Amino acid sequence: MKILDILAPNAIIPAMRATTKSEALRELASLLATLHPEIDGDRLMQVLLEREALGSTAIGEGIAIPHGKMPGATNVVAAFGRSVAGLPFDSLDGNPTHLFFLLVAPEESAGIHLKALARVARLLKDKSFRDRLTSDGSQEQIFAIIKEEDEKY
Repeated sequence: MKILDILAPNAIIPAMRATTKSEALRELASLLATLHPEIDGDRLMQVLLEREALGSTAIGEGIAIPHGKMPGATNVVAAFGRSVAGLPFDSLDGNPTHLFFLLVAPEESAGIHLKALARVARLLKDKSFRDRLTSDGSQEQIFAIIKEEDEKY
C-alpha cells in the first residue's frame, strides 16, 4: 500500500490552526468529512476521541498518527496536518507534536487499516523525511515531499 493511494493533495493542512489535541483532531476530521461526504465529521471526532482515550497516538519525535475505524467509510482515507509551532498531544516523549497523519478505515477492514498504519509509521521513521515535512512549504510542496518518499519503497 502506498500513502498516495489514500492521501489526496487537498487533504493536507500546511499550517494547522489548532493549539490543543481536541482542536487538532477536529481540524483534521472536518477536512476529511468535507472531502468524503460518506464520513460524518462529528461521528469521526467521537471515534478519534475514543481511540485517544485508550492511549495517545502521538508516538514521539513530533509525530501523531490518530486513527480509527468508521461506520460508513468505504475506503481507507488519510489527511495530513502540520503544526509549525507544535502542540501538546500527550506524546510518549512529552514533546510537542508537529506532524499529524489521520487515518480512517471502514469498520470491517482490520488488515488494510493496519497496513496503512505500518506504512505511515515506516515512512516517518526517516528523520530527513520528517525534517522536510516540518520545514515551510505549501500544500503542493508537502504533497510532493510525501510523493517522493512514498515512491522510494
